[in-house]
Amino acid sequence: MTETSKSILVWGDETFGEVQDPVALVKRAAEEMDELIEALENGDTDEAGKEAADVTILLHRLMGTLNKELADEVDNKMKINRNRTWKSAGDGTGGHI
Repeated sequence: MTETSKSILVWGDETFGEVQDPVALVKRAAEEMDELIEALENGDTDEAGKEAADVTILLHRLMGTLNKELADEVDNKMKINRNRTWKSAGDGTGGHI
């Protein structure tokens, strides 16, 4: 089964109840992001994969509450990104000019 924002929203609602405040999902995703950072700092790639999945699941659930699909949002944003001019920070990251 390929999960979607809608299927993850349904699971989340059945498991935790309906989202009352979408900001709560973002705050929880931030906590999971901190756990991802910790896993990477510790060199634990297996745990990093699980934490990255947790962040993604929360973002899917957020998009589901907004009646959107995260994959569609990523595709739309990448179209914008591919047409921007970027500057590298020299560490694998950067920003648009």
